[in-house]
Amino acid sequence: MEKKSVESVALSDDDDNIIAEDVHQLNSTTTKGKKTLKSKVWNFFDILPLGVDQKLKSQCKKCGAQYMASSKYGTGNMRRHIKVCKRNDTRDIGQMMISHDTNSLSLGSIQYDSNKFRELVMVCIVMHDLPFQFVEWVGIRAIHQYLCPDVDTLTRNTGKADVLKAYQREKLKIKAMFEEVSGRVSLTSDLWSSCISDGYMCLTAHFIDKEWRLQKRILNFCFMSPLHTGVALSGKIFDLLCGWKIEGKLFSLTLDNASSNDVSVEALGSQLQLKGLLPCNGEFFHLRCCCHILNLVVQDGLKHIDRAIEKIRESVKYVKGSHSQVRKQKVLDCVKLVSMGVKKGLRQDILTRWNSTYLMLDSALLYRRAFEHLALSDSNYKSCPSAEEWDKVEKVWRFLKFLYDATLVFSGTKYPTANLFFPSISQCYLTLKMALEGTYEYLKFMASMMWVKFQKCWADFSVILAIACILDPRYKMTFVELCYKKAHGEDSLEILLVRNKLYSLFDEYKFKSSHPTTTSISSRANEATSHLESMEVESNLDLFKVMKPQLYIYSYFY
Repeated sequence: MEKKSVESVALSDDDDNIIAEDVHQLNSTTTKGKKTLKSKVWNFFDILPLGVDQKLKSQCKKCGAQYMASSKYGTGNMRRHIKVCKRNDTRDIGQMMISHDTNSLSLGSIQYDSNKFRELVMVCIVMHDLPFQFVEWVGIRAIHQYLCPDVDTLTRNTGKADVLKAYQREKLKIKAMFEEVSGRVSLTSDLWSSCISDGYMCLTAHFIDKEWRLQKRILNFCFMSPLHTGVALSGKIFDLLCGWKIEGKLFSLTLDNASSNDVSVEALGSQLQLKGLLPCNGEFFHLRCCCHILNLVVQDGLKHIDRAIEKIRESVKYVKGSHSQVRKQKVLDCVKLVSMGVKKGLRQDILTRWNSTYLMLDSALLYRRAFEHLALSDSNYKSCPSAEEWDKVEKVWRFLKFLYDATLVFSGTKYPTANLFFPSISQCYLTLKMALEGTYEYLKFMASMMWVKFQKCWADFSVILAIACILDPRYKMTFVELCYKKAHGEDSLEILLVRNKLYSLFDEYKFKSSHPTTTSISSRANEATSHLESMEVESNLDLFKVMKPQLYIYSYFY
């Protein structure tokens, strides 16, 4: 389209002789047969059939204007019309575009760029999770041809090749980003099974870039062969890390609470530690997924659901699962009758997700008066809890709220969460202890079931996450000491362990800053440990006046 419009303006006066010759040839060969017309003017005009007057005429393809095409009339009129045609591409108001340079309206044709077109198609495939054969769909090709007749015809192989090229470009960008990272990289990994039971592994990196911005990048989502043993998992992760060349920048690996993951992280940590690639001899390398453990803890407590919660579930099903408009209208009438201004809807729970049970109780308590009125007006509704059962449900809801809030904190993706673990889990710990020491029997039973799993997984709070809390200026050492005293008493030895690990980690970073050419990290850790033993606690506190090493430590945790 652009080429045609430019060529139309570029027609010169010398074309008259060629055009006139073409018309003369056309006049002399109308009865003998058609000849190919080579002049550019015929890209814009069609020769009309002879009419009643037996005169040869031409018609503009854009606006339909007709001109005499006989040689005695000449063709200058057609050439001049091309320049002033109202339907020409360069005069179409739809082609008026905003200039990127001056931010003003400029008159011109849209230029088709095949490389830009292929890039946009590639981005569309990735963004909307489309199959590669998307570019071969008849409807899509028809749209492209309508917008630009000169558009390139793409195939599924072309789309696949473009996506792979884009992946390689982005991979190089992330590798360059890793090279500029001065701190450490923390990893999370999980396994996923498709609907046909194929296993896949997802490896995600969390780090702080050179601009001190929190970054999260999915490094690999790859096929994992069957037999997900610990040795196979550790070998797979190590190969992926070597491909990204970040095996020397790792700090921690977070996995769920599966036994095979414990074996894999132990094997991987040993392999990295043989090369001296982990700080503090790999002591902080393995972290357990807090959300997964918290889910296991609560699931144990909710295995034996009270009859009151069963009635709430049946009541919600009675309202939401009803296909009768009459029943739904009764519920709406009850809501209006008790003057409830609540716009929040009822939530139905999923048995495998405990947080959905909490949300169901949260929404049902808002509609308590509506349910009580519905029980009086609808004889078919027989699952309304009694007043005593409603009070029991409210106590369970308050008990679960602390655990639900902790899950939301752990699940955050737009902010660092390592520094928020210790305050949240300490609150859960104290809530369970209070429930165990309380007088409400059902809550005591739930808390006892949760306490067994909690003690198994978190008998000793994660030391490195406690250090992260200390480095948060909102909490510092005082808050951690207070939590340990409440949990283990005034003479708790755990706080001394946290303090020693913090100083050891600080000394290792300090040694790294002053000896950047030393090759063995493990030797530096041993030297820092021996140095710590010769120092007093009070002198160690003065080290925190140095700001730069503290920032380096803080970059470890995200």
